[in-house]
Amino acid sequence: MQRNTMEDFQRDISYRALKREDGRVSLTALLRDRFHDIEVEVVADLDTLVITAAGVDVRKSPTLDCRNVAARLDGLVGVTIGKGLNRKLMEVLGGGEGCGNIRNLLLGLLPLAMNVKASAGFTDEREMLDAIHEKLRGTCAGYANPVKREA
Repeated sequence: MQRNTMEDFQRDISYRALKREDGRVSLTALLRDRFHDIEVEVVADLDTLVITAAGVDVRKSPTLDCRNVAARLDGLVGVTIGKGLNRKLMEVLGGGEGCGNIRNLLLGLLPLAMNVKASAGFTDEREMLDAIHEKLRGTCAGYANPVKREA
């Protein structure tokens, strides 16, 4: 029996966080599959984690209407990465004018800004991970009390 394209489907997602010299962090997400080639970039102030710019390049999508979501990303400018972010992403990118794929990309991408901020000034990886753990304690299972190390 021949499978259709959704019965044998692969989607690749990658994230990049880059600390910039101007005190901001550039966050980039890529989504590629048979139907999509999308790159989202968000820039945030590293001290405040306030989003200063957001954009999307939809190079490939199932319909031309998918590209309309680009204008919705302006709704993220001024938003702080932190508490309430999930709700704001749903507000900006939910519903018939939003995009679940871009919303999901941002849910994975934007918290990386907190890691970049928490790791600032460290060159030793173990010390950096300890600092991230301390500063982000209580935000997920990986940052619970006390610090438990792998054997």
